[in-house]
Amino acid sequence: MARGSRMRQRYSGRQGSFAAAVAQFRDQALAAGDAIYQRIMLDLSVKVIEKSPVGDPERWAANVAYRQRASAAADRYDENVAIRNTLINLNPSNFTRNGKLRRGVKHAKPLTKAERDQNFDVNGMVAGRGYVGGRFRANWQFSIGTAAPGEIDDVDPTGSKAISAVTAGVQPLKLGDTAYLVNNLPYAVPLEYGHSSQAPAGMVRVTIAEFQQIVEAAVRANQV
Repeated sequence: MARGSRMRQRYSGRQGSFAAAVAQFRDQALAAGDAIYQRIMLDLSVKVIEKSPVGDPERWAANVAYRQRASAAADRYDENVAIRNTLINLNPSNFTRNGKLRRGVKHAKPLTKAERDQNFDVNGMVAGRGYVGGRFRANWQFSIGTAAPGEIDDVDPTGSKAISAVTAGVQPLKLGDTAYLVNNLPYAVPLEYGHSSQAPAGMVRVTIAEFQQIVEAAVRANQV
């Protein structure tokens, strides 16, 4: 019997698994590629959202200036208290022979923390009372194929709503798809270019600078 015939006879009925293994690896690699892409877009989006400024009335210029003036007035009061007490101490007639203050003569007391707040309103605001920030974070929108239009009428101070929406949005994302993360508010571009002291270098540009680390982390998390 020919050698080839003997080999065919010996292995007849057995299924070759190499092609199946290659096909399985291919499918796993493609699935991993999709998962990596999804992870990259999710991580990029989360970083942008978390870096986004949240409106805080206490940081507004009008309120900062108001508190500075109030604090200065409270400081002047304490300075006058210190001067008055010094003048009292410099006058011997204000003291008994035992070194105690005579009746009717009293040292003034500097303001307590509560008095600075209650009497001089050092923590007060002249604008934005009742304001809740987070509209900018709420307006980050993820989409596939085309950029999302319009604005979202909501606030999301922590960014949790926007992150949840992105987490759900990346699930159908496949290699070859075009993904978008957009913010259509009119002040999005000014905020990206330093309009807020909370994000002086922007959100998108800072995140793009971290792109390589984000990709490497996504690859490690989805190795075949």
